[in-house]
Amino acid sequence: MGSFSTPLSGLTAAQGQLQSVSNNLANINTDGYKDQTLTFADVFSQTGVTNGSGDPVQTGSGVTVSSTDADFSEGSLSATGTSSNMALSGNGFFVTRSPSGLADYTRAGDFTTNNAGQITTPSGELLLGYPAVNGVVNTATTLQPLQVGTGVTSPAVASTTMNISANLNAGATVGPTSTTTSTLPVFDSLGASHTLTVTYAMTAANTWSYTVTMPTADLIPTPAAPVPATETVATGTLGFSTSGVLDAVNGVASPAAVAAGIPLTIPPAGFTLADGAAALPVTWNLETAGTPTITQTATASATSATSTNGFASGTLSTYAVQPDGTIDGTFSSGQTLALGQVAVASFSNNQGLVAIGNNNYQASAASGAAVIGLAGTGGRGTVIGGSVEQSNVNIATEFAKLIVAQQAYSANAKSITTFNQVSQATIAMLQ
Repeated sequence: MGSFSTPLSGLTAAQGQLQSVSNNLANINTDGYKDQTLTFADVFSQTGVTNGSGDPVQTGSGVTVSSTDADFSEGSLSATGTSSNMALSGNGFFVTRSPSGLADYTRAGDFTTNNAGQITTPSGELLLGYPAVNGVVNTATTLQPLQVGTGVTSPAVASTTMNISANLNAGATVGPTSTTTSTLPVFDSLGASHTLTVTYAMTAANTWSYTVTMPTADLIPTPAAPVPATETVATGTLGFSTSGVLDAVNGVASPAAVAAGIPLTIPPAGFTLADGAAALPVTWNLETAGTPTITQTATASATSATSTNGFASGTLSTYAVQPDGTIDGTFSSGQTLALGQVAVASFSNNQGLVAIGNNNYQASAASGAAVIGLAGTGGRGTVIGGSVEQSNVNIATEFAKLIVAQQAYSANAKSITTFNQVSQATIAMLQ
């Protein structure tokens, strides 16, 4: 009998709803999972029968599943403390590359690293982004796997400036016994460190000589030149006002002379650096923000701070992901450089994405092509490093849907039982 098809469609729909709810509950702890809901539509037979008023006379023929909708609202963010983990706060998807080379998209940020130091999903797909060279991200190139491990080093950066904060004792005795020193390292183009020693000696009231030297072991005499008798890098005088403020350099008393600093010749004339690095022109800055860093007061001579802008080459120690997706690496040399930048994809219709398992989606004609760019731009969300986005399944809502689906299944089963009883009665009448 045709009447059996109507409750059977109800059983199928209720079974589909039960399957959807059970799938949601099964994935309640799946990172990045999006709650799914079935949408139903009624089925009516199309006939040309009308009543006296011209209204169509139709009898419902059951129910069918019209669509499966995913709730792409953001799930709760959970801090994990794992550097490779990421979560998207807002719209968008991470871009990954499957072993077959296809682009996939995911909200699950429970990334890890493989033995090549690349960021991957737990299933082995590579996270894609924009590469960086010497700390500079290139967003104009094609997406590439992001490297945060094996083989990542920071380049050596040759020093160009150095700073010393020190006080020279105004009550010191004039003569060579009044000397005091400051030491600091500078780095050449190959990343080797060279220790400079600055020796100060009071030569007259409010006047000090300075001599900058470096170890002779760091130097090789130039064969064609006479061997210098000293490894002196620079020498000259510093003059102070009656208030102890540095106001003269090498006999030139002017603010401009102090602001210009002191140029150092590294290596000294007649030498080359022993490691074969390029010559190292370094300026000794004597002031910061217009204030001299060398003072003369009636307290003990002492150096309070030194700094230089150079770095040795270093290996990657740690890294952290910034809100714009930039992965900042901290190296053993003390440098912090960008390792790359995570790409984020958005779609005109998220409902058109095809779920392929392993928390991944693929684009379809319904979703439109992926629009890939930087986090925080073009309506895309920001990246939260050291966190993951949890499933957005609401357990209370799912239990409520579970009860409704169970009751619907029981009701349709009862309809089939009733139709069966009617059928048996009809057959009995014919016997």
